[in-house]
Amino acid sequence: MARTRIASFNVENMFDRPRVMNTQDWDEGRAVLAAYARFTELAQLTVYDTGTRDELLSLLEVMGLLRSDSSRYAILRKVRGKLLTRHRNGDTSLVARGRSDWVGWVELVTEHVSELATTHTAMVVRDVGADVLGVLEVESRPLLELFSDAALPEVGYSPYDQALLIDGNDDRGIDVGILCRDGHGVTAIRTHIFDEDADGRIFSRDCAEYHLERTDGRRLVVLVNHFKSKGYGSPGDPVGAVRRGRQAARVAEIYEGLRAEGIENIAVVGDLNDWSGGGSLDALLEDTDLTDISAHPDFEWNGRLGTWRGGNEKDKIDYVLLSPALFALATGGGVFRMGVYRGPGTRDAWEVYDTLTRDVDEASDHAAIYADIEWP
Repeated sequence: MARTRIASFNVENMFDRPRVMNTQDWDEGRAVLAAYARFTELAQLTVYDTGTRDELLSLLEVMGLLRSDSSRYAILRKVRGKLLTRHRNGDTSLVARGRSDWVGWVELVTEHVSELATTHTAMVVRDVGADVLGVLEVESRPLLELFSDAALPEVGYSPYDQALLIDGNDDRGIDVGILCRDGHGVTAIRTHIFDEDADGRIFSRDCAEYHLERTDGRRLVVLVNHFKSKGYGSPGDPVGAVRRGRQAARVAEIYEGLRAEGIENIAVVGDLNDWSGGGSLDALLEDTDLTDISAHPDFEWNGRLGTWRGGNEKDKIDYVLLSPALFALATGGGVFRMGVYRGPGTRDAWEVYDTLTRDVDEASDHAAIYADIEWP
């Protein structure tokens, strides 16, 4: 029998990360990220009415860009035209009347991830030992390949045969990709960054569709996802929940379409940003025949019932979902937590690497999750 280990790991960037996503005061970081997302949305409007101009100024103030083109967390890039005027008396006026009046954008300032954090990320990848690894929040394909070729050998692990990634819809450098090895080769890729419904573009990043073929000829399709975050939305997260619901419904459609093509071995992996009882994932978790590997009787939770931060049950937001044919071949799986720093209240909850003594050096605040498949 031949084994395939399929895993998902939100690496939270391998080398560089937006500074605002590493703030000690998350309330501050949440406000800036929310302002950034809203500004990016409003800036694309054809016409800026009075209310829009006032809101754009307010968002610039939150990001620290009202009086300067740069702040600790963000930079206002202006290529052509004019967005605003800064007056000597300290006032700032937004002079653009629509998108055609200026060419530019706001980008987030990045900083290097600590070297030890990158090492811990490599150690997690090594110790999980996945043959097919869906990776989330990766800066780019060249950096994913660099991580595989340079960082993995530093911790005694051989590079992956393939490192693949397509730029998605998020401009913060948090894309989704895949690493494959040991006779699991990608034969085709489909991107869904342009998928739309009645409310517009669906995926915050992508539902990257990777078609693989094993050396024995068996076909496997892996859908790698990172759904809309609820980390900095409004109280109760109604907007994020609606977006995740749309994303779950679309992934379910893609999955059913693959099944209709006659493909039996399908895995949906990634950070879906809600727990199974949250409601926003019902179209995927309740309305399809996909099964979470954590439902397997030989699944090892490793101390907690969640995958994010403290590992509480409602923090089970990372998934490996298997089609009936794959789940029938599953022998178990687990959550790997050694790269997640144990904060207050979790001191004895799980084992961590001896070198992981600060949260800034953790591999990620997400644990990796995996499923083991034994082929007959």
